[in-house]
Amino acid sequence: MKVKICGITRIEDALLAEQLGADAIGYIFYKPSKRYVSPESAKVISQKLSAFMLKVGVFVNESMEEINRIAGITQLNLIQLHGDEKPDMISKLALPSIKSFRMDEGFDFSVLDNYKCTNFLFDTFSKNEFGGTGKSFDWSVIPHSIRERIILAGGVSEKNIEEIYTKIKPYAVDVSSSLEESPGKKNHNKMKSFFQIINQLRSK
Repeated sequence: MKVKICGITRIEDALLAEQLGADAIGYIFYKPSKRYVSPESAKVISQKLSAFMLKVGVFVNESMEEINRIAGITQLNLIQLHGDEKPDMISKLALPSIKSFRMDEGFDFSVLDNYKCTNFLFDTFSKNEFGGTGKSFDWSVIPHSIRERIILAGGVSEKNIEEIYTKIKPYAVDVSSSLEESPGKKNHNKMKSFFQIINQLRSK
């Protein structure tokens, strides 16, 4: 199971994520978000990371032209669409993509067939926010047949990561608010504790 640390806004947080063994970091390029980072700042952070650290840009209902422009500036490897983007946008993007879906009661999993993405991310539904709620949803509703392609987000923390790893078995987890001191500022002790558990699970 791979780990993405999202909501990165500071160089020191990105470098620690890389040091601890994160597979990817996420930049949020959605201005209303409490974890927004400017493309210029993200570019500086990317330049400090190794070529083997995946850099994911998170966009919400942004134009294809602007997504591709920012992706070039910030040295992204993947684009994460976290809004209401339509399937035809995928083929127009300059990079491989992840499509996010916010899980509510009665979510129709057949809509995934319309999107030709690298992976899908499932997050908790909120009327007020596009992610970053820190709340989990009922993971058991995810069909077993697609779990190997799923990135699980929403309330992932050291308290439930063992259950996720052993029972849900997604392709990856996306962690943000549970590792923060405040929105956009990671708590390094929490990060170290989280990865200590991850490494113990991986070594079993």
